Order: sequence, then structure tokens, then C-alpha cells
Amino acid sequence: MTRVSLGEITIGYDDRGSGPPLLLVHGHPFDRSMWGPQLEHFAAAGWRVVAPDLRGYGESTVVPGKTPLATFAGDLAALLDHLGLDRAVLCGLSMGGQIVLEFQRLFADRVRGLVLADTFARAETTEGRKVRNATADRLLREGMAGYAEEVLTKMVSPENARTQPWVADHVLTMMRGAHPEGAAAALRGRAERPDYVGLLPRIAVPALVVVGRDDELTPVGDARLLHERIPGAKLAVVEGAAHLPNLERRAAFNRVLAGFLEGVFTSIG
Repeated sequence: MTRVSLGEITIGYDDRGSGPPLLLVHGHPFDRSMWGPQLEHFAAAGWRVVAPDLRGYGESTVVPGKTPLATFAGDLAALLDHLGLDRAVLCGLSMGGQIVLEFQRLFADRVRGLVLADTFARAETTEGRKVRNATADRLLREGMAGYAEEVLTKMVSPENARTQPWVADHVLTMMRGAHPEGAAAALRGRAERPDYVGLLPRIAVPALVVVGRDDELTPVGDARLLHERIPGAKLAVVEGAAHLPNLERRAAFNRVLAGFLEGVFTSIG
């Protein structure tokens, strides 16, 4: 566990292992602990794994107001600079996947490969913007507890919540522990995100799209669009998982990611 000041904020992050860098970008309203199984596994497998808390989450500085995806991407670039890493494979889940797409848009020369998990590329709809901003207002008014309870069985499938209570407990703890101002700022920024569909055909690095079969928040159809539009992208549908396959079916997720990273590593030479 390490913290570093980067401009106006302090970022908490884990940096484990040695070898080609893999940067793991968490979703909303989580923190870097969601990547625990991957941090341990891939650091032991010959990768340098970096998992930061995004601004507003975990141990990183909370900045109230609105946090655009470009700001998150800029924070990640600054962290890579601090670590002396020119390029990395970026892996993001949900909001983290959209931040990874924004990083690709802004810093394409720093991307060695992309992993887009349980995410989607289209801009927000008018109704979606209203919902995200209303949710942000609610979090500021009520805190995280009620929201966390409501969305738990969308993040983790009801079956997995029953049979893997430790996973459900971890997810619920992350969501309850998120700072309302940080989560609200991210929601407001995400409501105004650009449409990344036009970017997809221009992605020229290896890409893997992963999705839980039972994901209601970002269904398999969203993953198929990414797969179809990104040249040469691979698609993996994780059976028995909803929105967090890296936790619900960690062994299956790790196998898929390991296979992809092996190909990237081979191409690095």
C-alpha cells in the first residue's frame, strides 16, 4: 500500500510484482480492493501490477463537484509517469472500462493492450443523464448505504450472493465505504461522457472484451458491440457471473486474462 501526491490530489495504490506493467482500473462505487484476486495472481505470474484508487474513492483524495472521465485518465497518466512507466496494458471494469477508453483516446501511444470488462462505449442517453444526476443528488442527501443495498444483486448475481457470501460482503463493504461526494462527482462526470463508438475501429493494440453472462447493467450485447468494432478484439463471456466476474468467477476471469496477457507478452518479445 502506497500513497503519492500528484498535483492537487493524493492517490493510494498497490504496486506488486515485476515485469511488463498491468494497470487495473476499478469501477463505481468500488475501490482498488476489487482487484485483490488479480493483483495477487498476476504479480506472481510475472507482471508488474498497479491498482490505484481513483480520485474520490478508497484512499485517494475526494474532490467534490464533477469528475469527467478525462480527469480520471489524466490521473492515471500522472501515476504512470511517477512510476516511470511509459506504456502499460490497461484493464478496466464498468466505469473503469470507460476510463480506459478515455485513456486510449488521450494517450494512445501509452497503451500496450486493452481489457474492457463489463462496460459499454455509447454516450449516455438523455434519460440516463437524468438518472445519474438524480442518483448523485441522492448519494449526497442520503449517503451510500441504501443505494448499496439496492444495487448489490445487480453487481453480484443473486445466486452468487447466496453461494459466495464473502464476495457479496466484500462488494457491499466497498460500496458502503465509498465517499458520497466522490461517488456523486464520478456519476456527474460519467453522465457527460463522450461516445466512444467512433474510437473503437481506430484501436490498434490487442484488446480483450470480457462480460459476465448474467450482467444486467452492461449486457452481453454491449460487449459484442465492442468486440465487433475493435479490430482483432477477443471476446470472453464468463458463465455464472453478473457485473463483477473478476470476483464472482475469479478463476475463470484470471484464465481468460492470463491467456490474453500471454499473447501481449509474446508480442512484446
